[in-house]
This record gives sequence, C-alpha cells and structure tokens, in this order.
Amino acid sequence: MTLTIYSILNYTFICSYWILTIIIIIRVLIKRRTVSSFMAWLLTIYIVPFMGIILYLLCGESNLGKKRSLRSKIAQSTSIRRIQELKNHKHIFSNKNSKIASSLFKLCELRQGIGALKGNQIQLFKKIDNTLASLIKDIDLAKHNIDMVFYIWEPGGLVDHIVTKLIIAAQRGVKCRLILDSVGCINFFNSSYPKILKKAGINIAEALHINLLRIFFRRMDLRQHRKMILIDNHIAYTGSMNMVDPKLFKQNIGVGQWIDIMIRIDGPATTVMRIIFEFDWEIETGEHIVPVLSSSQHLMQQKTTLISTGHTIQIIPSGPGFPEGIIHQVLITSLYKARKQLIITTPYLVPSDDLLYAICAAAQRGVKVHIIIPKNNDSVLVNWASRAFFSELLDAGVLIHRFQKGLLHVKSILIDHQLSLIGTVNLDVRSIWLNFEITLLIDSKLFNKDLEKIQLDYIAHSKLIDAQKWSKRPYWKRIIERLFYFFSPLL
Repeated sequence: MTLTIYSILNYTFICSYWILTIIIIIRVLIKRRTVSSFMAWLLTIYIVPFMGIILYLLCGESNLGKKRSLRSKIAQSTSIRRIQELKNHKHIFSNKNSKIASSLFKLCELRQGIGALKGNQIQLFKKIDNTLASLIKDIDLAKHNIDMVFYIWEPGGLVDHIVTKLIIAAQRGVKCRLILDSVGCINFFNSSYPKILKKAGINIAEALHINLLRIFFRRMDLRQHRKMILIDNHIAYTGSMNMVDPKLFKQNIGVGQWIDIMIRIDGPATTVMRIIFEFDWEIETGEHIVPVLSSSQHLMQQKTTLISTGHTIQIIPSGPGFPEGIIHQVLITSLYKARKQLIITTPYLVPSDDLLYAICAAAQRGVKVHIIIPKNNDSVLVNWASRAFFSELLDAGVLIHRFQKGLLHVKSILIDHQLSLIGTVNLDVRSIWLNFEITLLIDSKLFNKDLEKIQLDYIAHSKLIDAQKWSKRPYWKRIIERLFYFFSPLL
C-alpha cells in the first residue's frame, strides 16, 4: 500500500514537472526572441530542472503586471494626443539634417510618430560636480515644476545639497515629483529621506516596487533605468549620471570613482522628455499630470526666442509601452552608417550578435573603431562575459581601450564626428531590450566636437589591449569567459 502511494506521488510529480516544462517551452516558442536567447533559455530549462523554470517565470518575459499594463495603455493614448499637439508647431521640427542622420531620423519618426527637434541649446558636463552646481542654480530659479527620474539616488555628500534645494523649492510652491527605482534606490528608501521629502510636499513614486507575493506575476528585474531632470518645461538634464556623490558612491568595491557625463538642454526637445516623464508617472501612480502650460502655450512662448543653434535632437525612449526594439534598430543602423570613425564608450559590453557583427563589419570596411570600457567593473558577471567578445573584436581590427582612472559609466557612440547617441543605454541585452531607458540622437558637428574631446581624453587615460597578448591568456580564463558568455543573452 505504501509503495503504491509512493508510486502514485512519484508519477504525479514527474507528470507535473513535464507538463510545466512543456507549457514553459511553448511560452518560450511563442514569444519572439533572438535564436541565441531562445537556445539559452531552452538549455537552462533542461540543464537545471525546476530552477530553469523558476528563472524563466522570474525574468523570461517583459511583464509589467496587470495594473501597470492597464495604466500603460491609458498613458499611451495621452502621449499620442500630446505628440499630435506638438506636430502643429512645424517651426520646431528639423527638415535639413546631415546625410548620416537623415535616414535615422526618418526611422525614429516612423516608429515613434515624432521627428527630430531643432533649436536646442546644449551644454555638456564631464564632471558630476559641475552638473550638480548647474542643477542647483536651475532649481533655485524654478517657478512651476521640478521632475526627476533616477535609477540610483544615494544620500550623502553633494546629493544632500540637492535635497535641501528641492525642499526649499517645494516650500515656495514649486511642484516637485521624483520617480525612483525601487531596487537602485533601496538605500534611499531605507533612509529617513522619503519621510523628510514627503513632509516638505515632494511627491515620490517608488518605481517597479519589489513584491515577493507577486514575484511570478511581474518581471522583477525590469527596472526604471532612465536618468532625467525636467525644470519648468523648458530645461532638461539627461545622461549617464545617477543622483550620487562620486566621491562617496561604492568606494568599497575597488573600482574607483564613477565617471559620467550629463547634458543640459534648453529648447523644444524638453517638451518630448516631459511627455516621457508624464507617461512614467502615470504608470506608477495612476495620476494624470496636467501641465502648468500646455505644449502649445509653451512652444508659442519659445517661438520668439528659438534660434538656429545647429543642435538637432531626436529623443528615443525605450522599454515597455514604447516601440519594441527601437533602440536596437537605431544602434544597428548607426553603426552601419559609419564611414570614417566610431568611438564607443560603455561600462557593460555584452552585445547581441547583430551589434557585434555591425561593430566588426565597420572595422573590416576601414572604419577606425574605438571601444572604451572600464578596466574594473562593478558587475563580476558582466566583467567576465564581456571578455568573451574581445577576441572577435580584436581580430576584426577594433581597438579596445581599458580606462584606468575609475569606473567609466558613460554610454555614448560618436559616428564620423557628426552624429552621436548619448543616454542611459548600456551595450547589453538588459538595456537594449528590457529596461526603461532614454537615448538622445544628436546631429551637430559643433556639439560632437566637444564630445570627441572628452572621449579622446578617456582614451589617453586607458590601456590598449594587445591582440597578440590577449590571444595568449591562460585557458582557465577562457573557460570562465565562455561559461559567462553562455548566459550573456540573459544578462
């Protein structure tokens, strides 16, 4: 009798496992994904029984959850209406672009419904101290609203000055809103700052809150990775900087001070960034923001001061609720557009096969390709996985520079001295296909000359990888690289 019960339980367990496995495999098949990602998931499910299934349920699909998905649909309709309003102001849209940028702008306009915007004043900051000093001045002058989105907000040091200024601004009647990622800002949410800020009248939305009870109903590693600041509907900041003091942030992990760049924009491009913020805010809170000034009123005010600066910007948001795969399309197209030079800076180099081939093809057709990465990385997984790509890149003639003066956190691509992509997107699967990100596509020889100076300074403080020495590295390192490479489609 005992044996019979044991056999029934055993049979039930085995049947349940295989039924669940088949269901998950069907879900893997139905979801359109790259072949490498598809094979990685199949192997994970088969090689690691149960754990592979659990991993897929946790992070196999870009699932926002029921509540956020419903809010996303409502927010999308609002965004479309706001974009249609902008299209009535034809004076802000660029009709004359450089040859290298024209087709990219057309691609973005077709996929996003809005074209590139001209007449933008741009200031590029290569030091966080200077960024925060400029931001403090703008906060002091703010009259209507201050809105921020950050992946990491770490209390202490220079950041405390920003907190003080925000509280003073809120007390004089400026509407202040913060969207902060639940995981990246865990130290912030565990501190006394949320209570202090809320008491001062500052609204805080904890983005993509981790809830263990709903762990299989929403993808928990989907993160709000944008870095964005909006002040009074005409000033905006974005780039790679989190709200941290680099002299204090993660100084105990042995990677040195974090190096970032940030861009300050004054012009029509900020109106599109505001639409993105309103979308993110509605997803997290369900609250629809009514602007102090409508897009029409704001742009009519700007029309008298709009000047031809040569700075044309295409704003490219990505993540759930935005055109799928758009940043991947833009990256691939940009790389194939290069004819003379490519300079890429990224802290995490785990490219898709398509991106890897595009980079290699550029070098093989005579383009001088530089990739600048940090010598040391805060992610052990990414640090090893990225090395698996070095041999192929070096064989193609790509120059790989390892930055020696800290953790180079900048995400930028400069193409033929004319066109650049700057923002929050790392060259890895997570940034390109999953997270909420923002990228600026900037068509301006004058601006990109400044960017190139910064990138060349990074190269001057880097060590070039010698292809011959790299080919002679120990086999145990190659084995570790290949093991982590196996999981690269999932990183």
